[in-house]
Amino acid sequence: MNHAEPAYGLWSLVILNSAVFIMFAFSFFKPASARDWRSFGAFSAFIVALFVEMYGFPLTLYLLSGWLQSKHPELDLLSHDAGHLWSTLAGEKGNPHFGILHIASYFLLGFGFYLLANAWNVLYQAQRNHRLATTGPYARIRHPQYVAFVLILLGFLLQWPTLLTLIMFPLLLAMYGRLAITEEAEMRNQFGRDFEQYAQHTPRFFPRWKREAHEV
Repeated sequence: MNHAEPAYGLWSLVILNSAVFIMFAFSFFKPASARDWRSFGAFSAFIVALFVEMYGFPLTLYLLSGWLQSKHPELDLLSHDAGHLWSTLAGEKGNPHFGILHIASYFLLGFGFYLLANAWNVLYQAQRNHRLATTGPYARIRHPQYVAFVLILLGFLLQWPTLLTLIMFPLLLAMYGRLAITEEAEMRNQFGRDFEQYAQHTPRFFPRWKREAHEV
């Protein structure tokens, strides 16, 4: 099939989009410790892997091309729309950008960056005053920044899943889980009983909506 414009090999877009999202996240997260840089570095690696396949070389489509072509013989594998694999596998017609999963991804991305920004502001103020962060997002969960990163990654997976990012996602979940436990050990040593009381009433990752509704 002929294409008026190339869908891949657009390495300038790979660099531009990767830089925009990485710097956008950096402006909210502002990594300071070695632990912060590890979590941010893993997030950045995911973003680069995503945009390399979105605009550079579609490795996932290449590896699945035989199977996809047999299931969807009318599919144009060189088109950009084919990279929206959830829509492609579901056999959806029309512009995938208006599909329900793609729209849901915008909500996840928007809320993820919103949560990341709010969490950093609370944490920054707490660190300046040498106290435990317990307000804002930290009043609902103990690790809103890690949850924000996961929401952003999940949003991208709904938009443009690739084999590499699908493999990376559970690994990143495990890494953020370990980092959260390490961070809690440090907070326990630093704040002692205050942290213990905070941890007893504040979930690690998932807010207690039912309890809050009952209290209201």
